[in-house]
Amino acid sequence: MSRRPNILWIVTTQWRASACGYAGDSNACTPALDALAAQSVNYAQAVTPHPFGPFARAALLTGVPSPANGVVDYFDALPGSARTIAHDISEHGYTTSFFGKWGVSQRDPQAPLVGAAHARTLVPPEARGGFDFWEGFESGFLLNDPWLHGTRLPAPEKFTGYQSDIVCERAAAWLTSQASAATPWFGVVSLEAPHPPYAALAAGVQRRPPADIILAANVPCGGEAESTARRELSGYYAHIEATDRSIGRLLMALGSEVNVVFLSVHGDLHGAHGLFRKGWPHEESVRVPLLVRAAGTAARRDAGAVSLVDLPAITQAWAGGAVWAGPRAMAHISMPSVVALPQQCDRVWRGVRSSTRKLVLNADGSPWLFFDLENDPGETQNLVDIPAREEEIAMLRTCCR
Repeated sequence: MSRRPNILWIVTTQWRASACGYAGDSNACTPALDALAAQSVNYAQAVTPHPFGPFARAALLTGVPSPANGVVDYFDALPGSARTIAHDISEHGYTTSFFGKWGVSQRDPQAPLVGAAHARTLVPPEARGGFDFWEGFESGFLLNDPWLHGTRLPAPEKFTGYQSDIVCERAAAWLTSQASAATPWFGVVSLEAPHPPYAALAAGVQRRPPADIILAANVPCGGEAESTARRELSGYYAHIEATDRSIGRLLMALGSEVNVVFLSVHGDLHGAHGLFRKGWPHEESVRVPLLVRAAGTAARRDAGAVSLVDLPAITQAWAGGAVWAGPRAMAHISMPSVVALPQQCDRVWRGVRSSTRKLVLNADGSPWLFFDLENDPGETQNLVDIPAREEEIAMLRTCCR
């Protein structure tokens, strides 16, 4: 029997699907990801099940959407009893490891979101999702000089340098040390970039002047939304370039035989529709990059409806020598609660998204948004009140859980 593949998940934060060179964004310098895309299935219509970090991470780890996985509120921790991909793939004989941002442990709601308080928060062994080896941090958004703790670091230790560089370098060193082991490995490398603060230094990268940023057509021109978007995107794309460099070094160290998944847990509006951040059901928030490189699978672009919640099933199929059944007709998206932070979405919602349509319902089940993505990818026309669309909306409503 041939050796089962080593498997790597590369998880980023706030990296929207369009913000890659291979996706056609001229603002984005992503040579490493462009090369990976040329070897991968590019799920170009992939979505996050929930466009906010803790909810999406819990769903990604468990294969169970929020709130059924136990994460209902922004500060909820993933229950210690939750079964994760680490538990499942261990049963296939894999050694499991996790590096970087965890994001689903207990945090102090009164502590600043950005800074050392959350970055130094201890994630106890019983809250590390069943991974054999764990080295990371809860959160804190310190894109430079991160604090790490875990299996070989009993107390938080500060490391000098760019977070993506440090996490990728330490992950590469540990994972390559497993090359001679009799058992295959599954590793997760989880990075906070390109999450704000966008003003943070992106090591070794010269920022593009805000005036040179090319904005999407659905960003209102001439006002505060445009100026804020240009300023933030200047830093955003710098962190994308710096993190792409880190990912490239990681992939080079591990070689071409590893099965690789690259993704982001959610995107950022960046001024689209005059809005910012995530939590909103718009494409810039919900649609995420998803590249899947697997031995024996030809590179292609796939427009099927696939969600991050499908990744545990994809990974278990590899581990068991099987083939994943593939994208479904529709993917579910939702926000299970309102996150009381500035600029975030103001309501609970749920919806479905195919490769050509999106329907979003309010908490009471009434239609809020309906977009024809095939003809209106920028979501400039809400068709929810158009009589000619009533039948289509009614059919999609039956698909919303």
